[in-house]
Amino acid sequence: MSNDNGLINAIKSHNPFDRPLVVRSQDIWVTGFPDVPSLNAHASDAVFDAIERVRTKQQSVIGITIKAERGLGKSHLISRIRRQLQTDGSALFVYTSEINDLNRIKAEFLRNLANSLKHIGSQGMSQWRELATAIFNEAYNKAFTPDEMVRHFSEVLKVNSKVVEHWTDRVLGIKHDIENPDIIAAILWTLSSNPSEERYAINWLAGQELPQSRADALGLANTSAQDREAQAFSTVRQILDLISDYKPIVICFDELESILMCNDAGFTASQVTAILAKDLYDKIKRGVFITAMFPQTWTDQIRALKEAESVTDRIAQRSIELTYLKSEDIIALVSQWLKDFYDQHEVTPPHSVYPFDEEKLRELGKEKPMVRKVLQWCAENWSIPTEIITPPLLKHPVKSAFNKEIAALKSKIKDDIENNDKLANALRFSFSTLIGQTLENVKIIEVVDVKTRSVDQGYINFKIVGEESANIVKIGIAVLEGVSGLFLQAGLKRLIEYKKFDLTRGCLVRSKNVSSGSKAKQYLDKLLSKHLGGEWVLLKSEEIQPLLAIDYIMKARNDYELTEAQIVDFARQNRIILDNNLIREILSDPSGRIPEDTIDEDI
Repeated sequence: MSNDNGLINAIKSHNPFDRPLVVRSQDIWVTGFPDVPSLNAHASDAVFDAIERVRTKQQSVIGITIKAERGLGKSHLISRIRRQLQTDGSALFVYTSEINDLNRIKAEFLRNLANSLKHIGSQGMSQWRELATAIFNEAYNKAFTPDEMVRHFSEVLKVNSKVVEHWTDRVLGIKHDIENPDIIAAILWTLSSNPSEERYAINWLAGQELPQSRADALGLANTSAQDREAQAFSTVRQILDLISDYKPIVICFDELESILMCNDAGFTASQVTAILAKDLYDKIKRGVFITAMFPQTWTDQIRALKEAESVTDRIAQRSIELTYLKSEDIIALVSQWLKDFYDQHEVTPPHSVYPFDEEKLRELGKEKPMVRKVLQWCAENWSIPTEIITPPLLKHPVKSAFNKEIAALKSKIKDDIENNDKLANALRFSFSTLIGQTLENVKIIEVVDVKTRSVDQGYINFKIVGEESANIVKIGIAVLEGVSGLFLQAGLKRLIEYKKFDLTRGCLVRSKNVSSGSKAKQYLDKLLSKHLGGEWVLLKSEEIQPLLAIDYIMKARNDYELTEAQIVDFARQNRIILDNNLIREILSDPSGRIPEDTIDEDI
């Protein structure tokens, strides 16, 4: 070896396998682990063949079910498909894995659809802008790229404030099947170079209520929460049909088993999602559906549905099983990871799997291991063969996962902080770890649901029952961040109804201001009055992020191969929840004041 010192120093300085080896939903959208095209090539080839058949109009819709045990590479495969589509532009890509409310599955899917299309497509801009550009080019017989279209939009808007209205009318002249013209207008608004206008347009497309001043400025109609839920599937269908006019759409459903709850009808997340995929299959013009699940989920849940045949005939026109690694696969996997590592350090190893012994790696193949087990073996056996390296101090098994989730949150916190369900789930889990402890003079006894009728559901997220100065306190928590208008008003109205919901204190968690003169502000004033003694706790992204990270790890603990006890122990050791200011503010004596530094939601 001509570069012995550089090679040894590289191996000493860094273990490339010592990292969280779980592919999480956010990893689908980034360049994460090295891809080994030969692994599960039969599956990705089948998906790419299906996309080509739909693109060339040999078939209109194809459903593919991928069945694999945990750790065999389902998410790696999906990430490969996403990257290839970003490279060749043969289809737009939608990914959904986080379902917070199975009873609102269509609205949840609309949110995932809108968020997926925010990601960069094959032309260097968001998939929304690709779609908007294609719509405009067809209507006006132009050939703009998305980058050119954004500049054109900005130039025309300067001289014509009604440009979106005029373009929408032109588009509607050739697209007679669009039921809601505001969908076209909102998609065109995603071309705005003003980040605020683009963000509000996408929020509207995701089914969120906008501040009325913003809705008026964009010319988009606000609807009630009930109407938005009812219209969600129609909005989804119209958006997918618009995409299908220009490109196939690839829709992937993943991580269905990570959600263990059932909906009102008693269906599991896997069953609800399969039925949704079947309904979408029946309605859209052109697309490929990919549903990834465990074999046992397929057998015990999907095949157990009453309408199993009609579901499986659609979502599993092609059924693909992922396989365990063979010896050749292990060599290819480890070689690719090491090639990236050595290229980065600009050194040349004596052979492709150095510092490992190839025969030992081949021996692993006899055990039919999963990808993650092979990479874990590499992490544990990383050393210089000719030297004894002092092993590093053992670190907490949750630390890598926590660092990974915190890093991921930095890029997606703007989306997550608008999602009331995610925020409420993180807070609820955090408080549940404090049961039996005393914080801010409140001994936490239990964390429970608020008993409500259906009309009152979704406004007060949960209730903390505790003891303070020998008195029982019942604090109702309402996270009302990503909402405004009528939903905010309805939430605050319920938060002050202490007797109805068996509360002694109401707590609003929100960063955005509440418009003066509004009905919501009247309810807020009552909440903060001495009579009710309620509290408004300011939501800050830096305070909610560690709580979200811990909650995400808990939900994905099987993927991370962690136990609930390990996760709670890590949070306690590092006082992640105990010293969190947001947690302490919720439990502390109410100030009765509107927090300083609230955000003007109209900015």
